[in-house]
Amino acid sequence: MALSVIIPAYNEEGRVGKTIDIISAYLLRQSYTYEIVVVNNGSTDRTAEVVRQKMGTVPHLLLMEEDGVGKGDAVRAGMLGTTGAIRLFTDADNSTDISHVEKMWPLFERGYEVVICSRDAKDAKGAHQAVSQVWFKRQLGNMGNLFIQIMAVPGIWDTQCGFKAFRAEAAERIFSQMRIQKFGFDVEALALARFLGYRIGIVPAYWVNDVFSHVSLKSYLEVLWEVVRVRWNFIRSRYTK
Repeated sequence: MALSVIIPAYNEEGRVGKTIDIISAYLLRQSYTYEIVVVNNGSTDRTAEVVRQKMGTVPHLLLMEEDGVGKGDAVRAGMLGTTGAIRLFTDADNSTDISHVEKMWPLFERGYEVVICSRDAKDAKGAHQAVSQVWFKRQLGNMGNLFIQIMAVPGIWDTQCGFKAFRAEAAERIFSQMRIQKFGFDVEALALARFLGYRIGIVPAYWVNDVFSHVSLKSYLEVLWEVVRVRWNFIRSRYTK
């Protein structure tokens, strides 16, 4: 299996079906083998039912059930439970189109073990946000990123874009040690990648904000607390090489 596409989903009945269709239509045109895995993270709506209905018509679509606390749990389950040589997670709102994966292949061919999309041109020239986030998310994002760089991942201006890919070995070594269960898991994954000696490549994202995003003000503040926990975990040597 060349590519596993992992879609973490919590109460996504209104969006996940369309996202599956878009991803499937794109991958059907490619020459490599793939699977699309939706990780239903304890949804209380019809998310699982929507995916099961799609499984009757969409090839290579699988449903994984995970009763985790947050997005980090869902992505970890997908990364450790799939078989692709490259394992990519993308958000159920399709803010970053699946076609971005084609920008990633050349970096993997050059030896990078982790490749991420960034919405910040300081990371990758050409990055663009077609529909910007609301003002408080932009401000918190700017301030929070400086904090994240100081505490955990220096040199990366956008750690939170929901489109990241890992070689199988890197995915298994990184996500088997993950401790952060919610939205701060991106920071932990990148910090662990650096700690384990993996090279991180960055490609520009053309990103379209979804106004119905589940990421709230509370979620932003939780990320900052989770970053402190990541730093503390490193200080206490809770991660191993």
